[in-house]
Amino acid sequence: MAPSLVWFRSDLRIHDNTALTAAARRGPVVAVFLRSTAQWRAHGHGANKLDFWRRGVAALSESLAELNIPLLHRDAETFATVPETLLAVAREVGADALHFNREYPLDEARRDARVIEAFTAAGLAATGHHDAVAFAPGELLTGKGDVYGVFTPFARAWHRQVTAERLALRDTPGPQAPLTIRAEPLPELPPLEDTPVDSRQWPAGEGPAADRLERFLRFRGRHYADQRDYPAIRGTSELSPYLALGMLSHRQCLQAVLAGNGGALADGDAGLTAWVGELIWREFYQHVAAGFPRVCRHRAFQAHTEALPWRDDEPGFRAWCEGRTGYPIVDAAMRQLVATGWMHNRLRMVTAMFLAKHLLIDWRRGEAFFLRHLVDGEFAANNGGWQWAASTGTDAAPYFRIFNPTTQSQRFDPEGRFLAEWLPELAGLPARARHAPGRDLLPRLDYPAPIVEHKAARARALAAFKGLSPER
Repeated sequence: MAPSLVWFRSDLRIHDNTALTAAARRGPVVAVFLRSTAQWRAHGHGANKLDFWRRGVAALSESLAELNIPLLHRDAETFATVPETLLAVAREVGADALHFNREYPLDEARRDARVIEAFTAAGLAATGHHDAVAFAPGELLTGKGDVYGVFTPFARAWHRQVTAERLALRDTPGPQAPLTIRAEPLPELPPLEDTPVDSRQWPAGEGPAADRLERFLRFRGRHYADQRDYPAIRGTSELSPYLALGMLSHRQCLQAVLAGNGGALADGDAGLTAWVGELIWREFYQHVAAGFPRVCRHRAFQAHTEALPWRDDEPGFRAWCEGRTGYPIVDAAMRQLVATGWMHNRLRMVTAMFLAKHLLIDWRRGEAFFLRHLVDGEFAANNGGWQWAASTGTDAAPYFRIFNPTTQSQRFDPEGRFLAEWLPELAGLPARARHAPGRDLLPRLDYPAPIVEHKAARARALAAFKGLSPER
């Protein structure tokens, strides 16, 4: 029987993989991974994610080898060349069908549609599966038949309509008879602009992902609601990189919650149900990317906010990027991002709101900087979070909500432990003094004075937003 071709992208696992399961049920399988380096760079992905991606593909290749499934590698520098590249692979291995798991941002969705068109025109089958979400975009709609633009009613509908079938794990294929086609060695990444963070911080593959999920649910999951906002406490799951590249599926996470929460997702343990809410946020943003493609075109979800008078402030932007704003919680968070490729979720909100509201710098610049450094850089989640903080997006924070960084620091890092870890120049100060060092201390601490005053910055941001017309 002719083999099926399985095209792996951001679904780097053999367990609970819808496309792989469907292909293996049909017969023998050959796997392929396309490197679209130029396209990834054009989309803003940086060295941390690309290195994690490559290591994830290496781990996937080992897992596939245990199933006697060869993994081939091809270059398709831009998405425009993907259809012809995949067709060439299919003809090379004699495949008569292609299976892949869909992706929902605009460029990816258009690429997938062109692939299906090309295979159909060539007389070959091509099937895109909905794997990364419980509900395919367009399935979960408001009473008026619209795509949800607010999270809370989306989450309620999700809980109301989700079924055991939607969350059931896909079968893992057993080993197939060896093929004459051989797996190919993993190509090296081309030279990167930045040096990736130490790979030991983020071991790649399904094994490390499963280990982290198990440890989170065993030791921290039930405390998640109480501890997730405190950056000095390891209270979050730290699974976002593995979810972003599909080394772990949302179904595996939800099934683990069901097993530990008496079969419930919306009720029961407060920590576990709060974490389920975060998984639903990830799905919500996928629906937004598909249902409101303007957000994929560097546009604000709320069109009237396109008229915001963003400031051209290069020194301010550089200070934010380098962690030299004079606001310790902002600076510590930015240094964590650059050093580790990850940032605590509470601090993503604080730093994003600081750039967009205190400095009144276009949120898209911050979005791009995050994507360049994040090992878990994922368009939909990153864009959604930035637009929330900037009050330009779906379910956005009201424009008058402007976090006071010092208050946030005092509330969520009361002992200044996170500040001391990432701002060693402040570690010698008493804990309470670290949140806003006195100006008389700054020269000897080698720490900058605040680049903007909170009250004045808040007033400036409010004036900018009040000048907008929602009808525009």
